[in-house]
Amino acid sequence: MSYSEQHDEPTVCNLSETRKPVEPCTIVIFGASGDLTARKLIPALYHLAKDKQMPPAFRIIGFARREKTDESWRAELRAALDQFSRTKPVDEQVWKDFSAKIFYCVCDLTDAAAYQKLEQQLTSFGSAPLRKNLLFYLATQPSQFGAVVEQLHNAKLLHRENGEHGWQRLVVEKPFGHDLASAHALNTELTRYAHESQVCRIDHYLGKETVQNILMFRFSNSIFERLWNRESVDHIQLTVSEKLGVGERGGYYEEAGALRDMVQNHMLQVLSLIAMEPPVSLEAESVRDEKVKLLKSIRALTPSDVAKQVVRGQYFAGAVDGQPRPGYRQESKVNPASNVETFVAMKLLIDNWRWSGVPFYLRTGKNLPQSASEVRIQFRPTPNVLFAAQCGEKLDANALTLRLQPNEGISLHFNGKVPGIGTSVRPVRMHFSYNAEFGAYTPEAYERLLLDAIVGDATLFIRRDEVETAWQIVDSIRAGWEGKALTNREFYAAGTWGPIAADDLLAQSGHEWHEPQVIK
Repeated sequence: MSYSEQHDEPTVCNLSETRKPVEPCTIVIFGASGDLTARKLIPALYHLAKDKQMPPAFRIIGFARREKTDESWRAELRAALDQFSRTKPVDEQVWKDFSAKIFYCVCDLTDAAAYQKLEQQLTSFGSAPLRKNLLFYLATQPSQFGAVVEQLHNAKLLHRENGEHGWQRLVVEKPFGHDLASAHALNTELTRYAHESQVCRIDHYLGKETVQNILMFRFSNSIFERLWNRESVDHIQLTVSEKLGVGERGGYYEEAGALRDMVQNHMLQVLSLIAMEPPVSLEAESVRDEKVKLLKSIRALTPSDVAKQVVRGQYFAGAVDGQPRPGYRQESKVNPASNVETFVAMKLLIDNWRWSGVPFYLRTGKNLPQSASEVRIQFRPTPNVLFAAQCGEKLDANALTLRLQPNEGISLHFNGKVPGIGTSVRPVRMHFSYNAEFGAYTPEAYERLLLDAIVGDATLFIRRDEVETAWQIVDSIRAGWEGKALTNREFYAAGTWGPIAADDLLAQSGHEWHEPQVIK
C-alpha cells in the first residue's frame, strides 16, 4: 500500500510551473533514415504530442539521402511505432494529427543546394516561428557534425544570436570524440558557428527518472545530505552491469572498449551527481558548474596509480542464465588476439573537503550475471562496543542503495532484532519502489531530453568542459595500459562477476563488492 493510500494525499511541489513555455518550432533530424529516429526519436516526440507537451505548432523534417516521400516515410515510422512505442496500441487519432506534421527532405549532407531546399521547405510552412525556431538533431556520424554546422551557417539557418532570428539549437549524440584531442576538435567544430549555449550533448542516461532523482533525493531531504560526507561514509560503489555480450557490435567495441563506452560518459556523470556539492540554484549552469568542479577534483592517475587502482577484464566462453556464450575473442569482427577490455573496475579518490579519503569504486562489464545499475553508499562501521563488540564482522554496516535500473528504487539497509526469545541480529531492508509508489508510468529518457532541448533547459545536457574533463581521466587510464597485455587474473568467464583482479582491488582496503540485489 502506498503512502497516499494510508494517509492524506501528500503535498506536491510542482517545479514544472516555472519551466519556460514551449514555443512553436521545427525539428530537423539529420540522418533521419537511421535506426535512432525510428526506435527513439519519433516514439518520444509522439508521446510528447500525446501528453500535450509539444508546442502549439510544430513540424518535423527528416533530412537524409535515401529516396522517400512524405507518405512513405510516415508509413515506415508508423510501423516502427507499433514496435517501439512504450504505450500500446498506438492512439490512431493522435498519430493522424502528429504524422500530418512530419515531412521528408531527400538531401545530401554535404550539398549546399540541399540546405537551400531545406530553407524553402521551412518558408513554405508560412509561419515565422516555424521558420526561425529550429532544433537541429544531428543523428549522424560525429565526423559529419562540422560539415552540417557549416552548411547551416552558410544557408543562414543557424545564428549565434537570438532575437530577430528566433532561436536555433544543435542536439548531438555521443560519442563525443574518442580521446581528449578528438573531443576538443569536435567541440571546436560545433562551436565554430554556434554558441556553446546552443549545443545540447545528449547522454540518454541523464534522461532516466532515477538518475534525475539523485539530486532530488540528496537536496530535498536534509537527513541524508547531513550524512553525505567523509564523516559518515566509508566508501561508495557504482555498478553498471550488462548480461549481454558485445554481439554484433564487435567492430565498434574494438575501437571503444568498456572504458570509452561506459565510464567516460554514463558512469562519470552518475558519479558527479552523487558526489557534487549543492549548487547555488537549480539553474542549469549552477548544476553543471558543480558537476565540473567534482570531475576536476578526482585525483589524477599516473601510470603507476593505474596499475594499483584500475583493473580491466575480458570475458572468455561461459554461460549466462544457462545459455552458452562465446568468448570476446571469438565474437564477430573481433581480433583473435585482442586486449580490448569488456570489464573495468577502478578506485577513484576525490580531493575535496567533503570526500577526502573516501574511495569511490566503479565497475562495469559485459556478460555479467545480471543487468543492473545501482549506487551503494556504504556507511562507516559501528564502533566496536555493545552489539558490534559481540557480533564482530557478522554485524553489517548500514548502507543506502540507489537502484537506477531495473526495479527502480531506494533501499536503506540496517540491523534489526530477529523475533523470538533469543537475541539475534540480522540485516533488514527498508525499500521504496518507484513502481509501487508512482505506478508503472515512466517516460523514456528521450522524451525528457527532447522536451528540454525544445524549451532550452540545458541542465541535463553535457557542457564542453564536462566532456573534456572526463576524457582527461579516461586518457590517463589508457596511458597506463599502453603496451600491456591482459594477464590471467584479468580474464573472467561469461556469467561471472568479473576477474579475480577486481576482487583484489577492493580487498587491498578491506572491502568487497556487493552484488546488485533483484527486488520484486
